[in-house]
Amino acid sequence: MDYGRSERPAGATPLPTAIKILIAGGFGVGKTTLVGTVSETKPLRTEEVLTETGIGIDDLSGVETKTTTTVAMDFGRITLSDDLVLYLFGTPGQDRFWFVWDELALGAIGAVVLADTRRLADCFPSIDYFEGRGTPFVVAVNCFEGAKQYRLDEVQGALDLDPDVPVVLCDARKREPVKEVLITLVEYAMKLREERRRAVTD
Repeated sequence: MDYGRSERPAGATPLPTAIKILIAGGFGVGKTTLVGTVSETKPLRTEEVLTETGIGIDDLSGVETKTTTTVAMDFGRITLSDDLVLYLFGTPGQDRFWFVWDELALGAIGAVVLADTRRLADCFPSIDYFEGRGTPFVVAVNCFEGAKQYRLDEVQGALDLDPDVPVVLCDARKREPVKEVLITLVEYAMKLREERRRAVTD
């Protein structure tokens, strides 16, 4: 699939640029909620009910009321402007479903890594994955009720992130904060792309 501007006949209204973004993070961090909150169409979900098979594998600490899990992906769409449309692909959080990550990552401009400060280590695999691929990403701290609040620089330090990687607060249940996270990612990815282009041409 070509995530770029399509060719159109002369005089025709140009099609919007389509950008693919991944929504990643640990199990139960709110990826499905985020996609559903911001999608302007009914999101495609591949959730299955948690069963006894996951006992001892899926860590429900801090998300004891969770009853379903994504087994392939979530998919949603949001139009930011007349010439920019984002396609969101929520990834499964458990290691046993990671065989789909490489396929989902193809053509993505960048990723949002959702973090839960109660289980911060759960987002390390996602961060390692995108760092290893050279994929731009931002970390969005999902503000769960009752969770201790930390300064953004504390989160950045705890995750050992490059100082340039944006870390932002987010409530995955609210549309406007989620839109701000996506805009932050697009701007960051575009900035890195321009820096890399200049490095090649200089």
